[in-house]
Amino acid sequence: MRLTAPHLKVPAQLDRAHCTPQQARAGLAESAARCAQMLAEALGGAGRIEMFHRDGWAKPWPVGPDMLCYMLAHEAHHRGQVLMLAHQLGFPLPKEVGYGIWNWEKLWRECGAAGGPGGDS
Repeated sequence: MRLTAPHLKVPAQLDRAHCTPQQARAGLAESAARCAQMLAEALGGAGRIEMFHRDGWAKPWPVGPDMLCYMLAHEAHHRGQVLMLAHQLGFPLPKEVGYGIWNWEKLWRECGAAGGPGGDS
């Protein structure tokens, strides 16, 4: 986001050693809001964001479906990291949590969105 949409405020870094669950939730919510704003600007046709910069070394891509797919895959990678780290640290998540983080329709409803992915009601 800082490379693709530098005009958007990047959320403050959390202190890994002293971060509370509430601070983590607030930080993740702010990050999600900025990502949603960036996607809306990039894919909404306004033209403010024309190129997607994944990082400083990779060739930028034109905004579009590839950008969205990359962001979804990257986010899924982090979900997997959470499950793996919890397990490695001796805190495996209950199966309903482990499986639940992949249940997009339920997550969509829990966020208060009408319908769900794909526009179903």
